[in-house]
Amino acid sequence: MIVGIPVLQLVLFGFAINSDPKHLPTALIDFDRSEFSRSIGRALANTNYFRFVGEVASEAEADRLLALGEVQFVVTIPAGFARELVGSLAPLATKPGAFEFVVHPRYNPEAISQYNVVPGLIGVILTLTMVLITGLTITRERERGTMENLLSTPATALEVMTGKIVPYVVIGLVQVTLVLALAMLIFGVPMQGSLVALYAAVLLCIAANLTLGLTFSTVAANQLQSMQMTVFFFLPSILLSGFMFPFRGMPGWAQALGELLPLTHFLRIVRGLLLKGNGFAETMPEVWPIVAFMVVVGAIGLRAFRGTLD
Repeated sequence: MIVGIPVLQLVLFGFAINSDPKHLPTALIDFDRSEFSRSIGRALANTNYFRFVGEVASEAEADRLLALGEVQFVVTIPAGFARELVGSLAPLATKPGAFEFVVHPRYNPEAISQYNVVPGLIGVILTLTMVLITGLTITRERERGTMENLLSTPATALEVMTGKIVPYVVIGLVQVTLVLALAMLIFGVPMQGSLVALYAAVLLCIAANLTLGLTFSTVAANQLQSMQMTVFFFLPSILLSGFMFPFRGMPGWAQALGELLPLTHFLRIVRGLLLKGNGFAETMPEVWPIVAFMVVVGAIGLRAFRGTLD
């Protein structure tokens, strides 16, 4: 811990965290298709802040890309832009700016930071509490000498792990309900999507974190080791998931690591449901990575638990 935590923080803060993100995925709607509109597109690309992923034909397609998170900006150049620009050059020659860029935030137009941070706290709280609490479960049994009682029962490994998980599912749901109530009552966070879909995603996140916590508790020799594993997992999760820093601003290798973390996908789901009003089509691409994580980690935990029984 003395050596690993400082090294991990140095690597993450030094290389992965970037408060000035560049090469952000952007779509272009060019209704004018003139020399001036193409010049503006090239100029924006040359700033390195925007990476144009393609040109879309309609605003409906742009809305779909924004909802899916495939782009973060849409640059729209209206029809007749060149004609209006050239026509206005003569009388406006002595005045600054023949045209201006107007930025329209599609979601959270007032740029209220609580709307972005508070929903993210749901995933952060679940990750910390669920992994930490369950991470102490099996190791506590072993340290107290009560593991022999479990070994003498006819319960299978899956039944024992399920029995350990179920009570904490209720605890997680209570936490989420409390955070949601406070978020709406105190901070006025909107709820654009389905509440049922939100709680379904919460149950999936709880299950993934509980599975990881039980795996840690099974692998660790004592409670201290289990807590250390939790810290080593929680630190990258909070830094690489997009909760504190822009996900697109991180280098490619850091984004690849972040995609492996369930918190990354849960944050996209909960923010999409609360702020964007996403539906089933926009939510499903973020569901299967959490399921895959839970299946892989659960298999590791069951195998380690059987080894413990042996």
